[in-house]
Amino acid sequence: MLKWAIIFAIISLVTGWLGFGGISGITATIAKVLFAIFVILFIIALLAVIGVFHIL
Repeated sequence: MLKWAIIFAIISLVTGWLGFGGISGITATIAKVLFAIFVILFIIALLAVIGVFHIL
């Protein structure tokens, strides 16, 4: 998921540099959403691992 967020961020930067503002904005939004989902899932996984090791 993080890989796709980075890919969309790079696409956004390139299209912004080339002057395609609409496409750049859309891809930037997609990159932000994917990154937010990645962070949420990472925190959930981290809390799950901490919880498992805390029980042991």
